[in-house]
Amino acid sequence: MALSASLLLRQTQSLVMTPQLMQSIQLLQMTHFELVQFIAQEVEKNPLLEIASGDGDTDTESAFAGEDTFASAETGSDEARGSVEADASEAWYERAPGTAAEPLGDLDAGFENVFPDDGPPRRADAPELLSQWKSMPGGETGDDYDLDDFVAGQVTLRDHLNQQIPFALDNATDRLIAQHLVEQLDEAGYFCGDLDEIAQRLGKEPRELEALLKSLQTLDPPGIFARSLSECLAIQLRQKDRLDPAMEALTGHLELLAKRDFATLKRLCGVDEEDLIDMLAEIRKLNPKPGTGFERGAFEAIAPDIIVRDAPDGGWLVELNPDTLPRVLVNQAYYRTVSKTCARKSDDQNFLSECLQNASWLTRSLDQRARTIMKVASEIVRQQDAFLTHGVDHMRPLNLKTVAEAIKMHESTVSRVTSNKYMLTPRGMFELKYFFTVSIGSAEEGGDTHSAEAVRHRIRALISQETPEAVLSDDDIVISLRRGGVELARRTVAKYREAMNIPSSVQRRREKRALAKVAAY
Repeated sequence: MALSASLLLRQTQSLVMTPQLMQSIQLLQMTHFELVQFIAQEVEKNPLLEIASGDGDTDTESAFAGEDTFASAETGSDEARGSVEADASEAWYERAPGTAAEPLGDLDAGFENVFPDDGPPRRADAPELLSQWKSMPGGETGDDYDLDDFVAGQVTLRDHLNQQIPFALDNATDRLIAQHLVEQLDEAGYFCGDLDEIAQRLGKEPRELEALLKSLQTLDPPGIFARSLSECLAIQLRQKDRLDPAMEALTGHLELLAKRDFATLKRLCGVDEEDLIDMLAEIRKLNPKPGTGFERGAFEAIAPDIIVRDAPDGGWLVELNPDTLPRVLVNQAYYRTVSKTCARKSDDQNFLSECLQNASWLTRSLDQRARTIMKVASEIVRQQDAFLTHGVDHMRPLNLKTVAEAIKMHESTVSRVTSNKYMLTPRGMFELKYFFTVSIGSAEEGGDTHSAEAVRHRIRALISQETPEAVLSDDDIVISLRRGGVELARRTVAKYREAMNIPSSVQRRREKRALAKVAAY
């Protein structure tokens, strides 16, 4: 067979992932905080992008969105300036006789300026004090009053302990070692370091560090510098003078307390049932994490992306949260003005064209993101109408494929939209992923399927209504669910129960009986 070269013409279609397309996909799954950061970076790089203010300044926004606003503002400035000057001159010359004192304000010669010390500091006198004056109550503007400026600084756990160390230790060397041990504490106040390793590194005996650690365990808050939960509780009981042999046995067998094995605990502690109830009540008053009272992180409030309200016609009104919608504008007027000066420079013209293209693409991507979120949210509300009306018992099983087919989009797009997006409903705020649950079959032939979240709610309700004399086992829960039309296996009930942190029937029976005795006592 002879080999020869030939020319062929072939026509194919393929999808190319351009950088703009990848950017649009990334925008879909961004949270509000990530989107704000991304837009801020783009605005910093692109001179044609501007973030519109939310104060309702329509004149400013029209300068970016309109075609002729920028030019008309320039041409009309001279006329406006001339009219203002003419009005001022007419007001000066056309005053009636006997009103000669009124122009003093116009000449800046009023008596209130004779004593300037009574007013705010001037920028020429003390520019560093001007901002402080404006932020104080009664300053030039009330808008600059910020309550955060008056909030006291938060004391951390390490600062609180370092303030107590000089009073607890006399030796300077011990103070330095104590400050090193403070750095080995975790957020809960537990000591996570290795004394042998620290002693070898510092050239000290382990028993010396052990004695130093005992001294540090007397500091405030009680239970600090403990190496285990048992030691933490023992330290607090010792400071209250309640660490007797019975309490030592109880704190040494906390695993039995977690299992609600009160019979074994009575035998190990050598007490009767009444004394054990008193000991358990005292244990509940202790703090298992003494350091958490200081290490308070900054709480971030979740802003909903979608808001669902009752409609006048009895349905639901779905709308995007205007506070989370980024308002990005393209300054067309600035582009035209700069293009005239850069018309002869090809590099500058190419840069401006690229900036305009990127800015237009970003605004279109943000608009498409908002439309996609609105489509997905509207379909979720339509599917879960019974949940919004009657509660979690009426939640329907839903998957991504159902929503994707309804709005004619791909499942991956719906998955990106529902990631880290929240919906505010009359039932509360929920993540969009919350509305997607698996389907559980019906016990009746041809019956409706049930949502897994609704079934978990039923299990939680059944367990909350049980009494100490009639605690439901997993088999009893299966029978109760079958009577309600839900077909579920016992192992699935156990899996749902463990996922909700609900103990077994044996542990619940022990706990309910103990609580009943405590209430009766």
